Amino acid sequence: MTDKTLYLTTTIPYVNASPHIGFALELVQADALARYRKGEGWTVRLQTGSDENSLKNVLAAEKAGCEPSVFVADNAKRFLDLQSALNIDADDFIRTSCDPRHRPAVEKLWKACEASGDLYRRSYAGLYCTGCEQFYTDSELVGGCCPEHLTRPEEVTETNWFFRLSRYQQRLREAIETDALRISPPSRRNEILALIKSGLNDFSVSRSAERARGWGIPVPGDPDQTIYVWYDALGNYLSALGYGEDDETEALRRFWFDARRREHLVGKGVTRFHAVYWPAILLSAGLPLPTTIHVHGYVTVDGRKIGKSKRNAIDPVPLAARYGADAVRYFLLRHIRAHGDGDFTVERLEAAYTGELIAQLGNLFNRILSIAAKQDIAVRVELDATIDEEKVLAIRRSVEKAIETASFHEALAAIFDLVSHANKRVVELEPWTLVKALNAAAGADRPQLETRLLACFAALGGLLREIVLLLQPFLPKTAETLARQIGILGGAERSDVRIVPVFPKLT
Repeated sequence: MTDKTLYLTTTIPYVNASPHIGFALELVQADALARYRKGEGWTVRLQTGSDENSLKNVLAAEKAGCEPSVFVADNAKRFLDLQSALNIDADDFIRTSCDPRHRPAVEKLWKACEASGDLYRRSYAGLYCTGCEQFYTDSELVGGCCPEHLTRPEEVTETNWFFRLSRYQQRLREAIETDALRISPPSRRNEILALIKSGLNDFSVSRSAERARGWGIPVPGDPDQTIYVWYDALGNYLSALGYGEDDETEALRRFWFDARRREHLVGKGVTRFHAVYWPAILLSAGLPLPTTIHVHGYVTVDGRKIGKSKRNAIDPVPLAARYGADAVRYFLLRHIRAHGDGDFTVERLEAAYTGELIAQLGNLFNRILSIAAKQDIAVRVELDATIDEEKVLAIRRSVEKAIETASFHEALAAIFDLVSHANKRVVELEPWTLVKALNAAAGADRPQLETRLLACFAALGGLLREIVLLLQPFLPKTAETLARQIGILGGAERSDVRIVPVFPKLT
């Protein structure tokens, strides 16, 4: 096991349409977690990509009158561009339909499960939701409809390859109960354990090539069958590391076999695939399990899940262009509870922007730094040991605890508690009163006032520095700008940096 090495992945979304703000939530959560760990000295690989070998992608391409390969390439680029719009510092982006690393890895994974005796063919009839790319039983439907898409599934009868999921019921249960495979939050862990205890059925891992429209990866040795899109897509976590190559790659060894943590960040609608199917496939193939699966909720609009087919999708790119990437990141991380659903509206985003980012954070820095600049005072960064150190230590512990459970809203709430504390300290210390007194003083009174003023700005500067460091994983551009303004970049303390609002007023 390599100490302090983290392999962190997002899910890879279908590219049957442009990205919406629901997936933006997952991206910024993953990026914040990766940046936080890097700040702790971890070696981190953040992996994302696009799920392209899906029937729903083919159907969307047909509707658009476009070749599937062209269609998915166009939309995959939009998902890649989303990273730039939101300042996501990902290490790799894998496309499952054309990346040369992917198909060999999926085939190798298939053959490993086949060698374990866990793949077999049989005929099957069931209710299939193309939106989920999943079979449902009658008991899982809501009013006869898919619980995710609220559409009636299609009746499908065909011969498929099946995976012996039932063989791994006990081993999965033990892994989850002992936290060898940790599922966060506990409510999702309990759901998965209840599912396992109710009995696991073998599941189909292929589709007829005819129904797949000839799109996807053929089953090795059975070209009339196409590997099920979820089996295919889950393999990206290994294929991006070079699993399909003849010799073990350095990336595969470092970030899968030897990594201290292998963490997946997923939406609640795909928990079963990541917490049951995927670990079982890995056990069958003789591969290590993920260490943690972080499950987040949905972004909703008017209480309804955002969906490309529901026509309520919100494009995050124009939002980032208008309000700034950090404003969008802030809203998603603080105002969408990490493990539950949260509603998005432009009005709520603007309220957070003006009432929190401008009024609380921006004004704190602006009024302290503006006074310092006018007086040509370098803002030193020395916490007041009697008042501020204990508060800062408590905030750090709160942020650290929140990060362990991927509770990003709690982490930012703690940081803004420190912002509130700093604003109160400004009122208590009244630097403007000291400046006024100093400007009016003469002779022997000036040295004492100068000492008090410098001590005031040292204490306030210490708080500003802590806020900047804590904000860095969540609002990286803002943190960098503020760090320059208080002079903590490059080890230089400066009072001559031009002070400009990091969050301009909306027009």
